[in-house]
Amino acid sequence: MNCIITIEMGTNAVRIFAFKTDGTLIGSSKGHYPTFHDEQDYSEQDPEQMFITMLFVLKNLLIEKIHPQKYRVDSICFSASMHSLLAVDKNGVPIGNAITWADNRGKKEATELKNSDLGKEIYRLTGTPLHPMSPLVKIAWIKNNLPDRFKKTWKFLSIKSYVIQQLTGQYVIDQSIASATGLFNIHDLQWEQKSLDYAGINKDKLPDLCEVFFSDLKLRKEYLNTLKLDPNTQIIVGSSDGCMATLGAGIWDGNKATITIEDSGALRVLSNKPIHDENQRLFNYVLTSQHIISGGPTNNGGLIFDWFNTQFGDLKTGFNTDLSAEGLIEEAAEVAAGSNGAIFLPYLLGERAPIWNPNARGVYFGLNIRHQRKHLIRATIEGILYGIYNIGKSMEAHRTIDSLSLNGSFATIPFCAQMISDIFNKPVGIISERNSVGKGAFLLSAINMGIYNNIDEAARSVTLPVDYKPNKQNHKTYSQYFKIFERLSVKLEDEFEAISALQQENEL
Repeated sequence: MNCIITIEMGTNAVRIFAFKTDGTLIGSSKGHYPTFHDEQDYSEQDPEQMFITMLFVLKNLLIEKIHPQKYRVDSICFSASMHSLLAVDKNGVPIGNAITWADNRGKKEATELKNSDLGKEIYRLTGTPLHPMSPLVKIAWIKNNLPDRFKKTWKFLSIKSYVIQQLTGQYVIDQSIASATGLFNIHDLQWEQKSLDYAGINKDKLPDLCEVFFSDLKLRKEYLNTLKLDPNTQIIVGSSDGCMATLGAGIWDGNKATITIEDSGALRVLSNKPIHDENQRLFNYVLTSQHIISGGPTNNGGLIFDWFNTQFGDLKTGFNTDLSAEGLIEEAAEVAAGSNGAIFLPYLLGERAPIWNPNARGVYFGLNIRHQRKHLIRATIEGILYGIYNIGKSMEAHRTIDSLSLNGSFATIPFCAQMISDIFNKPVGIISERNSVGKGAFLLSAINMGIYNNIDEAARSVTLPVDYKPNKQNHKTYSQYFKIFERLSVKLEDEFEAISALQQENEL
């Protein structure tokens, strides 16, 4: 029996799935790694810890599920979160930690570039909004603030490129991850010289570009031995988590969008060409030369609910955070839509689309003496989902959206799924495989194996039932409160900047 393994290097966890070649799930496993916020606006991870965690989880899955049942692993396909940056020396040894998408230290560089004519041209050429998340901005920040690290760097990698290099010895980056760097021209599918010049590097400082199907890679002998894999096991470079989630979410036909909410979140649509937004609110990332994933990301997804749960959840459950979260959801369900006037701006990590403000902060607004914890719980969830709806409104300036596909552990909670349907006033479907990133990576592998003839045929194999339909009255209520949410997000911009500056001053 043959099988396909997919490895997703997510923001706070590695998720590994094993599929039969017909798409049936054999098993899955997950391992966590921490994120460090040692200074204001910093968000870093230890790349070696991430690699070791991935290796440990993969080996356990093989030992527990694959080898005992005599499965032969045909291929291993990778996906990863976007916008990470890791500097390595000529021996491939990391110079410092990996910088994640949530890092905001490059605010000055991002603001100056965004407001320049060069910035507008770079956005048009690369499709990546100019924000501290962008590896382009991260490299510029390192050049300006850590000149010794900049000089010592032999290559700048994504975390996926680092993991693949550790396993195979080759430095490669797929066009999908590359298209989220701000350094890659999405029109001619090459590194963009204007971006390279701004960053102060040449293309030799970056991994070799390849398509998402690239599989001319072999595991090093030591990993073949420790994992007990066949030397002919294909290692497929794969894509970004966003593109894989879109491929695996069944939105290929019609005016559909997919919403992913795990730690962070995003709304995405499929296009055959980039969507150019004059206000630079939306991204355009490459899956293939004929398939562009357009949309907007939010920093503040399930992580924000986890924060609330950690700070204010019921610790009488013995620190079982999952059980505590279930209890919070049950409390929130006791409250009517709109949380009796309590509104939450969920910007604990700044925000990306559509306001693109790294200084944004979290706010509870409209509180009065009658509000209880259950109102704050529901307001917190509504605030997270208002942020996603705000992205959807930006997208609908360019594209009609008739229905939604949900994936990710937070979005697919039934309470949240119904709320999304009500807020958007659109029918919502959830595929049977709740993790569409893993499903997308399986489909990519299946195409490589000839199970599907092309990417369109593979994508259309995903069935998407309609699981939730909107409540019109709830939608009316949400629409009224969302208008206040939207205005507050803009009106408080000066206060966001002021408190960020004050906080930074006090930490010096």
